[in-house]
Amino acid sequence: MQRNELHEHIISSAGELFYSQGYNSTGVNEIINKCDIAKATLYSHFKSKEDICVAYLNQRHTDFMERLKNYVAQRQSGRNQLLAIFDLLRDLYLEENFQGCWSIKTLGELSPDQTKILKVIQQQKKELLLFLGEVVGDNISNLSRAETEKISGGLYLLYESAVMESHLFKNDWPIFMAKSIAPSLFADAELT
Repeated sequence: MQRNELHEHIISSAGELFYSQGYNSTGVNEIINKCDIAKATLYSHFKSKEDICVAYLNQRHTDFMERLKNYVAQRQSGRNQLLAIFDLLRDLYLEENFQGCWSIKTLGELSPDQTKILKVIQQQKKELLLFLGEVVGDNISNLSRAETEKISGGLYLLYESAVMESHLFKNDWPIFMAKSIAPSLFADAELT
């Protein structure tokens, strides 16, 4: 395996373990065994388990944002683009081993001194929120910055709660509920 391929293999393998059984429950030796590599090989790629986690979070976030942007772009402008995030969530829910949001799941395990991972998660959630603001701005005419932030913030909060609740109840009704509530955020707006 090439160095880059091995690097990605470590991230993906560790990520599967972090997502399915939790960050704290996954040990370095377990990652080494899953990857079928030597300890020295792991540490030649990553200094710590924390660094592997940051790489995993970045990989998942990048993949998610690319997928979300494609979902939005493939839909007709207006209401369909504004609600695309809920369609993506439904597809994610239907995929094998849906365990909710990988970053929130990791966040729930952090101790107060694990600020490196916390900052990565905060930055990724801000990026999602900013993208939703762009979608709102592209699909609703004549909005002030405050109105854009209110609508995009509402979409963000509905999405985040739908992720958590669909995982909690092992059902997709929270996704449908959030998607049905979301249009009330822009009911009086002039859609493009």
